[in-house]
Amino acid sequence: MRRKIKRKNIVGPDHRYTNKQVAQFINYVMKDGKKNTARRIVYDVLNNIKEEHKKDPIEIFETALKNTAPIMEVRSRRIGGANYQVPREVRPERKNALAMRWILIAARSRKGMPMKERLTQELLAAARNEGEAVKKRENTHKMAEANRAFAHFSW
Repeated sequence: MRRKIKRKNIVGPDHRYTNKQVAQFINYVMKDGKKNTARRIVYDVLNNIKEEHKKDPIEIFETALKNTAPIMEVRSRRIGGANYQVPREVRPERKNALAMRWILIAARSRKGMPMKERLTQELLAAARNEGEAVKKRENTHKMAEANRAFAHFSW
């Protein structure tokens, strides 16, 4: 019997920048349903980039996402009693989701300052192709490259 088709939750654009990715990022930042707190954090980060660093915040945000989004990843596949790490191309929606998640994890792992400062630093580092989130993407690509021999198991 076939599986039920998943209905994707389509997120509308945010109010200040009318950008869907910013709205999605606000949802990723949100904890315990506190959306106003998440909005305040993200908008403070974007304002901080605009005022202190004199750069376009949406451009920096999109560059950071593009720099941390993986192209290839490995998926586990069981064949004949053995598990293989099979390299696969990443779908566009998953690319964005992974990039946002990795930027947030990297920002949360920094300690000793408020969240808006940590997130600002991580976004600026990712836009320059530096930082923990970009390292995570590089490690993912290295894993996919190392397991390229199992690419024929791809489904």
